[in-house]
Amino acid sequence: MAHYAIGDIQGCYDELDALLHKISFNHGTDTLWLTGDIVNRGPKSLQALQFVMQHESSVQIILGNHDLHLLAVGCGHGTVKRSDTITPILNHPDCAKMLDWLRMQPLMVQGENHYVMVHAGILPQWTVAQAQELAHEAEAELRGRKYKKFFGKMYGNKPAAWREDLEGYDRLRLIVNVFTRMRALTYTNELDYDFKATLDKMPLYLRPWFKAANRQNLDHTIVFGHWSSLGYTNGNGVISLDTGALWGGELTAINLANQEITQVAAINGLDWKTALK
Repeated sequence: MAHYAIGDIQGCYDELDALLHKISFNHGTDTLWLTGDIVNRGPKSLQALQFVMQHESSVQIILGNHDLHLLAVGCGHGTVKRSDTITPILNHPDCAKMLDWLRMQPLMVQGENHYVMVHAGILPQWTVAQAQELAHEAEAELRGRKYKKFFGKMYGNKPAAWREDLEGYDRLRLIVNVFTRMRALTYTNELDYDFKATLDKMPLYLRPWFKAANRQNLDHTIVFGHWSSLGYTNGNGVISLDTGALWGGELTAINLANQEITQVAAINGLDWKTALK
């Protein structure tokens, strides 16, 4: 029995299938974490979503920003962009069933041996226990009767800094942004939404969220994706797994028991290094 984690699929279903064959994944005995962004931009978003639904007994996902985008568009908030590949899902006869299943998925999961999975990260001042409580707050809204109103209020970059006294949709928006959009922070732990490049290009006034001082969650290893230009990283109490399969890079799996890495090259993709300039 093995427990694996794989980075962002983003509709690259053929690469996922190839990677699972390469690691000889067995749905009867093995388990798999997927770091979110199951859908969008890649060519087979529908097949990727159908796969995780079919194998929910062995595959655990968390929500990424592209998954939330699909849900928002399905609720009438937001629009399908030129680069989106979610239209086959929206036009599918089982669309409502698929979207209902997707919005029931968590923003954060905890596993054995102090592993935690989120899509983008956890604020340095949050303990893992606090982060889990805050994830549950947002998940309750996603799963509740007023979820359509939530998606109408979800988009936005403000507030950019966490405060315990935040309330209402400002509080929920920031929680969701931390879990699904965060990359860089200022030195006062405000989220910067513009920086998406490699670490060597990061301005001096920013730092990666996982290199912030006085992190309160170093007692766990945080498995995440989202930051494709960061690539594979293992250290500072984090494992970063988005290695740009969508952009012509690789899809990466890690065996969490022994840290062994397995990768498959993108079958068809953009030049991600050029695309991120």
